[in-house]
Amino acid sequence: MSNKFDDYLKEQLKDPEIRQEYEALQPERAIIQAFIDARIEKGMTQKELAERTGIAQGDISKLERGNANPSIRTLQRLAAGMGMSLQVKFVQNGNV
Repeated sequence: MSNKFDDYLKEQLKDPEIRQEYEALQPERAIIQAFIDARIEKGMTQKELAERTGIAQGDISKLERGNANPSIRTLQRLAAGMGMSLQVKFVQNGNV
């Protein structure tokens, strides 16, 4: 089932320049989505996570909206606040 945004995005991605930029941002979107999924899986609100980590709820919100570029240290603090650890992996792609 698609929505208006999905239809709009599909149309915009027909432009090679837009597609290239969109694909370049994929790793950031993946990190954000993984963070959101983990927080929801733990049943935590942004406010609860903020209280556990000392990171402002507004900063957590910005991160989830993609309006912040968190450091590895910040991601580690967020993971610890959820009782988790951060894992970063390098994987082979088809270009090498």
